[in-house]
Amino acid sequence: MTLKDYLFTSESVSEGHPDKICDRISDAIVDTYLTAQPNARVAVETLVTTNRIVLAGEVRGPASITPERLEDVARQCVRDIGYEQEGFHWKKARVQIYVHSQSSDIAMGVDATGNKDEGAGDQGLMFGYACRETPVLMPAPIYYAHAILRSLAEARHSGAAPGIGPDSKSQVTLEYRNGVPVRAASIVVSTQHDAHLEQKQVREIVRPHVVNVLPEAWMCGEDEFYVNPTGRFVIGGPDGDTGVTGRKIIVDTYGGASPHGGGAFSGKDPTKVDRSAAYAARYVAKNVVAAGLADRCTIQVAYAIGVAKPLSVYVETYGTAHVDEAKLARVVPQIMDLSPRGIREHLKLSRPIYERTAAYGHFGRDPDPDGGFSWERTDLVEALKAAMS
Repeated sequence: MTLKDYLFTSESVSEGHPDKICDRISDAIVDTYLTAQPNARVAVETLVTTNRIVLAGEVRGPASITPERLEDVARQCVRDIGYEQEGFHWKKARVQIYVHSQSSDIAMGVDATGNKDEGAGDQGLMFGYACRETPVLMPAPIYYAHAILRSLAEARHSGAAPGIGPDSKSQVTLEYRNGVPVRAASIVVSTQHDAHLEQKQVREIVRPHVVNVLPEAWMCGEDEFYVNPTGRFVIGGPDGDTGVTGRKIIVDTYGGASPHGGGAFSGKDPTKVDRSAAYAARYVAKNVVAAGLADRCTIQVAYAIGVAKPLSVYVETYGTAHVDEAKLARVVPQIMDLSPRGIREHLKLSRPIYERTAAYGHFGRDPDPDGGFSWERTDLVEALKAAMS
């Protein structure tokens, strides 16, 4: 029996969280290569700690992108986030670069040659998910967790929240009744702040960014509203905690409301199905729900390295389908070419659109005019309806 009344929690982290700094730098490097050469290959990871940034990985792209250029990209990311602290400063941090050419063995499997189509950049399984809990068809806990931190970050950048630092985390617990979210049971926000601010002052700075984001009358009681529960959060960012690319995969996706295949997104060009196939799976799942074919939908796709055809395509609607589920599972691969090339071309992924994805989730965002977040479009709705009619 499916549980109908329950509590569910998701968390988010801000652009200034150490792991998110790394995701942003890695994705900015992807954009740098794709700007210069749309078919570039990139797999670069970043590590940050006290006044140090380390880049490592494999690339295939123009020689004009030098180590000095990569260092400039990293520093600009840190500057834009807002780090000018003694323990982590965009100008003063030491940058070490260990980036080399992509393995020829991997390139041979991925590249299209002769009668061989472009293959997957690795084996693995990817999931996409959509539901009716929010207007953007995302689970409500992760949607509001992201929104709180995005609001706080906008205030920090504009100067409306003086004394608040770049590093922050949120956690939203929602109460579900009959499977529908109805209110916040508890809210946790931890944010870096200047030393002169007391905990109660930080609490009141944070409060409107929670109240204004949540639906009316959803705010939890005072005893369940936690702001900086340790009492003090002055030392933050990489000076307080080491960051690494790809450690926030649940934050990046559905907040734990859906399965996850385990692969991170940031720092990878679109031939890596960890990224592109997860985007495609979200795209299909969102269109299934937007078309009214189901109220919840999970799509799983699986690949073998060097092989173009997906090994499997799985569709799960949790008993919410309004159509024949077996037919829906047959229709999905017909509507969307889920080969690596098919995904890349359909969603136009060989463009510098990735740095913007590095914080506040890869899903549930508005499609951009330049093609960013193309996987959030709902332009498959009519084709799905026609195929299922």
